[in-house]
Amino acid sequence: MGQTEVTQGLWKAVMGSNPSHFSNCGDDCPVEKVSWDDCQAFIGKLNGMVSGGGFRLPTEAEWEYACRAGTTTALYTGTIRIEGVNNSPDLDPIAWYGGNSCVNYDGGYDCSGWSEKQISCGRCGTHAVGNKKANGWGLYDTIGNVWEWCEDRYGDYPSGSVTDPEGPSGGSPRVYRGGCWLFYARLCRSALRLDAPDSRDGGLGFRLARTR
Repeated sequence: MGQTEVTQGLWKAVMGSNPSHFSNCGDDCPVEKVSWDDCQAFIGKLNGMVSGGGFRLPTEAEWEYACRAGTTTALYTGTIRIEGVNNSPDLDPIAWYGGNSCVNYDGGYDCSGWSEKQISCGRCGTHAVGNKKANGWGLYDTIGNVWEWCEDRYGDYPSGSVTDPEGPSGGSPRVYRGGCWLFYARLCRSALRLDAPDSRDGGLGFRLARTR
């Protein structure tokens, strides 16, 4: 599993362009505004450039396993306490989320009306990867910064116990996980899952897995 989210710098090196809304954040910030299909195009090109290839999106099960890093709590650091809507002190050491995602670069999102931010500011957005506390397996930003696409289609979990499951074989919505810099603290936790058919927005990026 990639140690960080795919950055704007890596995307530009592979694809020759930068789709990110927060391009002024810089090359070390996560790429965003990429659809699931965009990610597949990037991966196909990357695999053609790297000896051995094998890069792909993680399955949802792989993503959660890696995010939790052996934990069973809401966060890989423990429980989560929500204060109001946007604020959770438990998230501050590990995640960029609605309570702390203030930025000073041009092009930030107008967050002047958000309540309960840790710092009063007018603009919020993504931040450079790897600057918050990693989980127990050395992975950064699995919670917050940008949501991360998974390989799987969205569906109900199996009713019984399963090992390393894959999502449904049919249906269009794809899963994304992890929460992001935007708004709600309650969306930033290891278990929460959302889906979209093939969305692009400034809170949605991805992380690579590799089959060796």
